[in-house]
Order: sequence, then C-alpha cells, then structure tokens
Amino acid sequence: MTLAECFEINGLSGYLTEKKAEKLEFLSRYLIEYNKRINITALTEPSDIYAKHIADSAALLPLLSGAGALLDVGCGGGFPSLPVAILNEKINVTSMDSTEKKLGFIVEIKEKLNLNNINVLPGRAEELCKDGLRQSFDAVTARAVASLPVLCELCLPYVKRGGIFAAMKTDLSELDASANAARILGAKNTENVSYKLKYGGGEADRCIIVYKKIKDTDMKYPRRYSQIKAKPL
Repeated sequence: MTLAECFEINGLSGYLTEKKAEKLEFLSRYLIEYNKRINITALTEPSDIYAKHIADSAALLPLLSGAGALLDVGCGGGFPSLPVAILNEKINVTSMDSTEKKLGFIVEIKEKLNLNNINVLPGRAEELCKDGLRQSFDAVTARAVASLPVLCELCLPYVKRGGIFAAMKTDLSELDASANAARILGAKNTENVSYKLKYGGGEADRCIIVYKKIKDTDMKYPRRYSQIKAKPL
C-alpha cells in the first residue's frame, strides 16, 4: 500500500500534496535505516509506517486547525510531531521527550527536510513546566505515553486557557477515571473522536480524547512523577 492509498482509505487525502508526500515517504525510509542503529519503532515496512505512525498522527490535524503552537509530550521518535509539522507548516511544533537518542532522529529529519516549524525539548514534562512554557501552548498532545489521569497532570499545565489537550488513545475506557484530574487541573472533556485506523492487514480502534482548558492550572501541578504515579488525581 502506498502512502497516497493509505491516506485515501483513512479519509486524509485532503492533507496530502505531492511535496508533502515526498517528505513523508523520505521520513519513512529514513526511519527504517535509522532504526537499524538506534531502536525507534518495531515497524519495519513502509506500508506499516504509513498507516500506524503517519496516518495515525495525521488524524490529529482536524483538531489543530486554529493552533499556532503544539507541544508533543513523550514524542519518542517524532509521532505525531513530524507528520503534523510536515502536513501543516503553520503549526510550530515542540517535541518533548526524556530520551535524547530518540530526539536525535527528529533533529536529523528536521535538518534533512528543512523543517523550520519543529524543535526538540529534552527532559521530563513534570520538570520542564516552568515560566515560559507553562500555559503557553494552543494545543498539547500525547500518544501512547501513560494512563489518562497521569497524562492530564503532565500535559494540561502546558495548555493555555482556551487551548486543548488531545490525548491519543485506542478507546474511551480511561475517560471516567480522568474526570477528576481534568477538573482539578482546570479543564473539561469537550469532544471525543473515535475512528478506525485502516491499513493493508485490517483496521484498529483509535480515539482522540479532547479537553478544553477553561481556567488556569494551580501552580502546584504537575507534582513529582513518583507522586503522580502513586496517587493520580
């Protein structure tokens, strides 16, 4: 399955141009080569990367139409950061991760594709939430990082009032458990986008859980990670 075919069956063709497709195809090829040196992903076939990394990341785009600055917490090798930056050049993307070797891949792609709208930020979310970053992003996202109550505390302090936190999950099973955390942190669940991610071998359930920031987060959050894990809000 080609990239174009993958985007078509997932209803994402409107985001793809010839130039953007070339960049995303390069991203896929380079990821496979880079992965031989430093482990970034378990996927080794371009068609799998097209669907399970790139198209899955692109599913976030409809929620970012008004966003100027996006923070990707626990970005790993750059998903959804890199596809979002390539597909929407108007969004300034910050990729945050505590594993610098994974951020190295993003830096190399940034340089090779001349992506001026993406930057990396090494470190842990609970430690970097200080003046200058706190409540400074229109949108924050996280994909396959931690449980939803934990993610709320790590991510919502970075969202400016009126902005959104979009948690990329497989389903809504953690939604109720996160309600108290969202309330304490100044947000409310406003939208849930469930869809089937389609690929050559079948399809998989996906969901984006959206919280809108309605008031400032108390400065005591986020707590130390050991506290967040031991006693989620």
